[in-house]
Amino acid sequence: MSMIEVQINDKDTHKYASGITAGEILLNVYGKRNGAVAAIVDGVERDMSFIVNNNCKIEPILADSEQGLYILRHSCAHLLAQAVVEMYPDAKPTIGPPIEHGFYYDFLMEPIGDSELKKIEKRMNQLVRENIVINREEYGNKELREMFSGNKFKIEIMDDKIGNEMGSSAYRQGDFVDLCRGPHVPSTSHLRWFKLTSTSQAYWRADKNREALTRIYGMCYASKEGLKERQRQIEEAGKRDHKKIGKEMELYMIDEMIGKGLPVWLPNGEILKSEIEKYAIETENRYGYDRVTTPVLGKKELFECSGHLPHYAEGMYPPMEMDDGTYYLKAMNCPMHHLVFSNKKRSYRELPIRIAEYGTVYRNEMSGALAGLLRVRMLSMNDAHIYCTLDQVGEEVASNIKMVQDYYSSFGFENYHLRLSLWDPENTEKYIDQPENWNSTQDHLRNILNELGVPYVEVIGEAAFYGPKIDIQFTTALGREESMSTIQLDFAAKERFSLSYKDENGDENGEVFVIHRAPLSTHERFVAFLTEHWAGNFPTWLSPIQIQIITISEKQKKYAREVESALLDIGVRVLVDDSDATIGKKIRMHRKMRPSYMLILGEEEEKERTVSIRIDRKGHPRSGEQSNGIPLDHFLKNIETEISSKSKKLSLVE
Repeated sequence: MSMIEVQINDKDTHKYASGITAGEILLNVYGKRNGAVAAIVDGVERDMSFIVNNNCKIEPILADSEQGLYILRHSCAHLLAQAVVEMYPDAKPTIGPPIEHGFYYDFLMEPIGDSELKKIEKRMNQLVRENIVINREEYGNKELREMFSGNKFKIEIMDDKIGNEMGSSAYRQGDFVDLCRGPHVPSTSHLRWFKLTSTSQAYWRADKNREALTRIYGMCYASKEGLKERQRQIEEAGKRDHKKIGKEMELYMIDEMIGKGLPVWLPNGEILKSEIEKYAIETENRYGYDRVTTPVLGKKELFECSGHLPHYAEGMYPPMEMDDGTYYLKAMNCPMHHLVFSNKKRSYRELPIRIAEYGTVYRNEMSGALAGLLRVRMLSMNDAHIYCTLDQVGEEVASNIKMVQDYYSSFGFENYHLRLSLWDPENTEKYIDQPENWNSTQDHLRNILNELGVPYVEVIGEAAFYGPKIDIQFTTALGREESMSTIQLDFAAKERFSLSYKDENGDENGEVFVIHRAPLSTHERFVAFLTEHWAGNFPTWLSPIQIQIITISEKQKKYAREVESALLDIGVRVLVDDSDATIGKKIRMHRKMRPSYMLILGEEEEKERTVSIRIDRKGHPRSGEQSNGIPLDHFLKNIETEISSKSKKLSLVE
C-alpha cells in the first residue's frame, strides 16, 4: 500500500495510506466535532466517503458555511422525498433543489394539507434518528434508465442533462435512491434542524401546459440556533405581512368576482398609492421627463415588432379578435413609447428624450403564483423610457441610480444592492441572438458602474430579452431578496422601430439606445414592500390617516370640528371620532388603522385651545406615548413641517 501526502487548508501536510476517505482525513486532523459535512479535494466538492488515492489538497466544508448549507438543504430535499415516497407509494418525485433558507421538492401527487405536512415532517424526523447512511453510487446510462424507468420525469432529466451515452451518479439512503450529482451529507443524522413550512402547486418545467405538481417547502439550518432565528424572522414577518396589514388598514381588496391577481385599491390604499405617484411625478419633473398616456391594448403587429410576442407571449393575455385586426392587452408600455418617439422627426439637440407614464399593464401570471400585491395580473408603475446616444447612456444611468438612491432614502429603505443582470449565451432562446451587441452593451454598463464606484454583483441569465440591465435588489423584512427597481439598456428597439435622429451633419442616425427604467417597481410590489418594511406604521407624509381626532365626551364636538377644519386647511388628512364610546375603546378601535397621531380633546384642551398628542400605532415601538397641553397653533405648524419635509420619524411627541 502506497503512502500519499495530503495538504490541509494550504497549511500542514499529512501522510496517509492510499485508499483513505476524505472524512477519515478530516476526522484525524480536526477531531470528531469538526463540523464538516463534505470536503473540497483539489478544488472539487466531494462526499466524506470519497476515496483518496493520490497526493492532494483537502479543505473541510463546514455545515454553517454557504457551501455547507447548500449541501444540507439539498440532502434535506432528498430526506423529504424519501419520507413522501414511503408514505405515498404512488407519488413520483421530480426535482428537489436547495433554495435560500431551505429547499423544496416537487411531486406528482394529490395536493396535501397541513395535517399531511405534519405527518411527513414526523416521518422525516424518524429517519434522522435512524442515522441512515447516505451512499453515492455510480451507474451506466442503461442502468440508470432501468432504475428510474417508472418515473418519466427522471427520464426526461436524463435526456436533458446526460443524454443517452454517459452514466451518472445516484444517492441511496435506505431503500430510497435519487438521481443526483451531489455531494451530500454522510448520513441523515446531520439533518436535525429542519422544518416543513408550506405547500403549493407548481407545473413541471414551469410550463402550465405540463403536469400539475405538488410542491413541498422546508427550511434547514446547521444548528438549532439558526433554525430558531429563522423561525423568529418568519414570526416577525407574519406580523408585517402586507396581506394581513392591508386588510386591517383597508388598503386593498381582491375579490373572486373580479378575478385573482386583480387588486382594487380602497380609499386608504389609493391615498398611499397617490402620495407615491405624486412624489415620483414631482421628482421626474425635476429630471426632465415628459409625460404621456397610452392605451391599455394594441394590435398584434405592435407586439410582434417589439419582440414581445416571440419572447414574452406566455406572459401576455390571449388575443382579442376585432373587426380590424387582432389586439392584445399591453403587458408593457415600451412599444407605444417607441412610437411616441418616432411620431415626429428628432434632432440631436433634443436628445436625450425622456418619456414617462403612469401606465397600467396586464400580465397573464399563473394563478398559483399570485400572492397578495407581490405577484398580480394588473400592474401600475411610474414607467419611463429614455432615448439617447451611446455617449449619453452613462450620464442617464448615473442619474437614474441617483434617483433610486434618493427615493429609497425618502422611503426609509437601506438594505439593498445593485445587480448587473447579463444574458446567458448558453440559453439563447430567451434572448435576441446578437452576441456582439450583448457583449458591447454589457461591457458598457459594467464600465459605467465601475466609474461610478458603486458596488454590484453580476448574475448570468437575468437580463431582459433585448439587453442587459441593472437591477436594484431589495431585502425584505423576511430576509427575502427581491428585485425592486430596474434600469435596462435596450440595443434592439432602434432596429425594430427604426428609431433615428438628425445628427450634427443633418444625416439620419439610427444609433438610438433606449433605457427602460422603473425606479419604484410597480405600485403593487412597492406598496407591499413598503407596508412590510414599516409594518403599516408609515411616516406621516405617507400615512393614509395622518390625524385621528378623538373626543373624551360629546361636549368637545364643536372644538373637534374646529381642529379638523384647521388641519384640512393646511392639507392634512384627518378623521374625527366624536361618538359616545369610551376613550379607551376609541383608541383600541382606531389603532389598527395606524394613524400617525391621535389628538385627544377633552374639557381642558377645549378651554386652553390645546391638543394632547398620542402615538398609539399597532406594533409601533413608541405606542402609547403622549404629550399633553400642546398649543393648537404650535401643533399645526409642526405637523405641516413634518409632512412637507417628508420626515421618516414621528417627532411631535416627546
